[in-house]
Parts: sequence; structure tokens; C-alpha cells
Amino acid sequence: QVRLVESGGGLVQPGGSLRLSCATSGIRFSFYDINWYRQAPGNQRELVAGITRGGNTWYADSVKGRFTISRDNAENTGYLQMNSLKPEDTAVYYCYTRRPGYDYWGRGTQVTVSS
Repeated sequence: QVRLVESGGGLVQPGGSLRLSCATSGIRFSFYDINWYRQAPGNQRELVAGITRGGNTWYADSVKGRFTISRDNAENTGYLQMNSLKPEDTAVYYCYTRRPGYDYWGRGTQVTVSS
């Protein structure tokens, strides 16, 4: 059974930092691309950052220069380091991966940026 479990969310002041983790099981993690999405109330889910199995990364313009995605294949875990957080970063953050015919989502972790 494939499982993706996010952690590391919380309440942080503007300008602060958080590190999200996506612990996976049931997949050969090193073979999979990992993406982070977020969804704010009333908004559609949006793609924030991604890392390929080869380690190539990309970011949405809204987070470029502030967020860093990484992976630890030995730990079967993906990470999203979020710095210089803004109130507009407030959302539920989801980890996602896929293989042909199958989509895998975590349940999400809440990030709230507020003073």
C-alpha cells in the first residue's frame, strides 16, 4: 500500500521558516518524481515545486527564491524548506507522486502565516 504522509506544518509569523516533510512507503522512492501542491481556502490546488528522480528541481514563480525542494532517497522522504514566508503562503500543503495510471496524494499539512 502506497502512503505519503506530510508533516512539519504549523503557525509561523511573516518572514519565518518551516520545513515540510513527505514520508513515503510502498514505493521505490528513488524512482519517483515528487511534487508539492498547496490549496488555500476558496482556491484551486496549485503546484508549488517539484523534484525529479534525477534531482532536477523547479518552482512556481510565487515561491522561487524562497522555497527549496529536496529529497533523501535513503530515507524515502521529500522535503520543502520554506523561508521568508508570507501570509499568502497560508494553505494546506500536499505531497504528490504518480506512476502511469496511478496518482498518490498525502492528506496534507496546514501552514498558516500570520502575526
